[in-house]
Amino acid sequence: MSHKETYESTLAHVNTNSRPSELRITDIRFADIHGAPMHCSLIKVYTNQGLVGFGEVRDGADKLYALMLKSRLLGENPCQIDKLFRRIKQFGGHARQGGGVSGLEIALWDLAGKAYHIPIYQMLGGKFRDRIRMYCDTDIEGKDTGSAMGQALKKRMEKGFTFLKMDLGINQLVHEPGTLSGPLGFVEEMREVSSTWRSRKMMSLPEHEIRTLRNRQYDLHNIAHPFTGIHITEKGLDILEQYVADVRSVIGYEVPLAIDHFGHIGVEDCIKLGRRIDKFNLAWMEDMIPWQYTEQYVRLSRAVATPVCTGEDIYLKENFKPLLEAGAVSVIHPDVLSTGGIMETKKIGDMAQEYGVAMAIHMAESPIACLAAVHAAAATENFLALEFHSNDVAWWDDIIVSKLPKPLVQNGFITVPDAPGLGIDDLNDEVIAAHLHPEVPGLWESTDSWNDYRSHDRLWS
Repeated sequence: MSHKETYESTLAHVNTNSRPSELRITDIRFADIHGAPMHCSLIKVYTNQGLVGFGEVRDGADKLYALMLKSRLLGENPCQIDKLFRRIKQFGGHARQGGGVSGLEIALWDLAGKAYHIPIYQMLGGKFRDRIRMYCDTDIEGKDTGSAMGQALKKRMEKGFTFLKMDLGINQLVHEPGTLSGPLGFVEEMREVSSTWRSRKMMSLPEHEIRTLRNRQYDLHNIAHPFTGIHITEKGLDILEQYVADVRSVIGYEVPLAIDHFGHIGVEDCIKLGRRIDKFNLAWMEDMIPWQYTEQYVRLSRAVATPVCTGEDIYLKENFKPLLEAGAVSVIHPDVLSTGGIMETKKIGDMAQEYGVAMAIHMAESPIACLAAVHAAAATENFLALEFHSNDVAWWDDIIVSKLPKPLVQNGFITVPDAPGLGIDDLNDEVIAAHLHPEVPGLWESTDSWNDYRSHDRLWS
């Protein structure tokens, strides 16, 4: 047998999938799932060496934010993460508009970790903790009362969760007469449009009426908080205060409890509500007003004793800086799928630490996004807790194939993976196929039509 034959026969039994300098992106494909707990677009980034990287577009976002970037990544070495991020980051934006750039950045880290056979956190400088504390967001079915929410939260504690979150705001008041004021007919229209939109399929509306309804719902729900003219009356404040008191009477005062989803009310009403609930030892008040209004956040932070938190819709590190410089928040709350990805999230956490601000992480997606956040959290010293929305989704853990513990979340924590990349070996196509979004049914279908989109992208002359 010749030397060449011996060499080739030996290679047939050797894994040659890790030649990092020769690794190239060859394709990017998607699968849209529903109910995990939100609509999520899962991403596969294929390479010339058989390695596949996994990413995800932010919950509720459109995969077009990622598809448009395919032509700018094909043929590139995914290990050059910073170079490629700088190439595509101009095509991201705040909130869901950051979902494409961020989701692909995660896939690049996954590929680099697999190519070098190392977990992502190690490439970020190592880890500060072996386990990631999860905070469990909680909804209830049936009548929304403080006692019912308290019981739901108590069940979370019995499963080992040591940090909790619930909603508190005008949604609890919208059907209670005398609790909200606003331009006459406006609150009623919001309620009616939302109710009709949720039931539109059952009503079998003509397409043009559905489009009109969709546009009206969009307009109503995109009126920023200071401009709605909605205020909470003293009766409404009494009800919300009693709601929190009833919750605390069930779960006690020792477990951290954060609150969210106040609704579109101005900063003055946020201050009134904050002062009412300061006594309940809350972990934070989240997204009380749009994150862009730095000075209003300063007013709020100075007026209440409860920590103030925002950040899930902020894209890129530099856009967190005004809030931090102004002392407007006590907790920043980035979402790895909006910030720009894993590295940007760590940079945000490190910057916040310089201002004495803790970092919690928002997450309402599949195990792909969850594990990306786990690696960022492990590598960031001032990390507090990572959100978990899928406690009641029985098939959530089955989306991925891995050697990681199952379920991923055990007693309220996730163990930081030591496996390469994110720690995911493969995705479970059978489970994904069973939960495809009914309006986006394709499973890893060809995206070749996006291979050659070009434009003059440079932002300077």
